[in-house]
Amino acid sequence: MRLLEPPDLMHLRAAEGWLGLGNFVEANEELEKITPDERVHPRVLEVRYEVYAMARRWGECVDIAEAMVRLAPQSSVGWIRRSFALHELKQTLEALEKLLAAVDRFPEEIVIYYNLACYECALGNTAHATLRLGEALSLAQKQGCFDKWRLAALEDRDLERLWGQAGRGG
Repeated sequence: MRLLEPPDLMHLRAAEGWLGLGNFVEANEELEKITPDERVHPRVLEVRYEVYAMARRWGECVDIAEAMVRLAPQSSVGWIRRSFALHELKQTLEALEKLLAAVDRFPEEIVIYYNLACYECALGNTAHATLRLGEALSLAQKQGCFDKWRLAALEDRDLERLWGQAGRGG
């Protein structure tokens, strides 16, 4: 991926700073200062997605993530975010289907399996959700971050139907 050059890079970093402060309006204003040709740079799109997600503008998030998938298909970010936005729009079956297409591309990406578990659970497919969560936790174990993901699963309302099966203590 090509690098952004100043002053576009400075505007991107300023936008990231505003997001860190929770101010998506100022972040968006910084993104608007980026040269029009560079506004489709994958890093700019990632930050733009975060701006719109903070504003809960999920339809626009889907569009931005679609562009991310087209422009940087080798990155899991667009694939994951597109499905997340679809899920937020209550289009969970489509979110599931689109993210399933990413499994073979990114077989070591924990968040893909975790989100698939969430979507399966939301659709009432607890057996599939359990399998996907097991895959996510198995990867987390291999990558040394099991406790983080286990705790997330035990607190994630999207996985609430599985809490009784997994047991909150074990």
